[in-house]
Amino acid sequence: MTSTASGNNNAINTQLLFQLFKYAVYCLLSMNIYHFFVDDYSASSQTFANGIALTQLIEAFTATIDTAAWVILLLLFELETYVLDDTKIKGAVKWSIHLTRAACYIFIIFSFYGFTQKYQLLHNLIPYSIPDACSLIGTKFTHVVSIDEYVAITAESCKMLNANSEQLVQIAGTNIISDPASLLATQRLSLVETTNSATWLMVVAILEIDVFLQSRDKLAGTVMWVSKAIKAVLYSILFLCAVYWGIKGSFLDFWDAFLWLVAFVFIEMNIFEWHEEKEEAKALSEENSPA
Repeated sequence: MTSTASGNNNAINTQLLFQLFKYAVYCLLSMNIYHFFVDDYSASSQTFANGIALTQLIEAFTATIDTAAWVILLLLFELETYVLDDTKIKGAVKWSIHLTRAACYIFIIFSFYGFTQKYQLLHNLIPYSIPDACSLIGTKFTHVVSIDEYVAITAESCKMLNANSEQLVQIAGTNIISDPASLLATQRLSLVETTNSATWLMVVAILEIDVFLQSRDKLAGTVMWVSKAIKAVLYSILFLCAVYWGIKGSFLDFWDAFLWLVAFVFIEMNIFEWHEEKEEAKALSEENSPA
């Protein structure tokens, strides 16, 4: 009897620790909204030198809006696949979840558009020629260090720019100049950023299908196998994006990508547990039904 009680307590403690870890990850992702806002605000002051129009907010604060929408979407998936009982997801609750999720998808799709615009911006270049880049010290001109990182020209950086004076380019419509190597590295990071955004859109599209089918007891057999195979490919792409950011990008981008992968592993586990519970309930119902 004591052994059984001890075993139950250990199981409860393990489950509690797991839930605390899961929600700690969700909190860390929520904190990243602020970090991305700081980065976006700094970068937009350079890429939108003439001010940000209302219609340009998505382009200026793409990462911030994208992350905020994804956090809300993640919490909605958590509600539907773990927190709320199936019997509670109906009526006003069901429609509230669906409408909020639809709003999130609108912002996420617009954010994807923002990433594509940033990629195009980094390829909209004009040649830039100046006898001495050091003459730009103290002006509004900045130079590319990395993606969303444009810094004022200093005595040290102007020497590097002078060494590449014949190959300097300017991002059209901005006061941002760059040497070829820094620009190429930034363009590649922008491509990874855009690829990552597109891949996540495909992941949630599959998850939406999973949740829809699971709620109707149709997520099984070949359908489940195909879903897992497609998601395995998509998650592999996302993992490679995270690795690339870890090597070539900023720690924040790598950390955010890693946390999102962990968070959606939790959602996958929720769906798996939900499926198992339904299968067990179905088997029990068949056993208890009269012959």
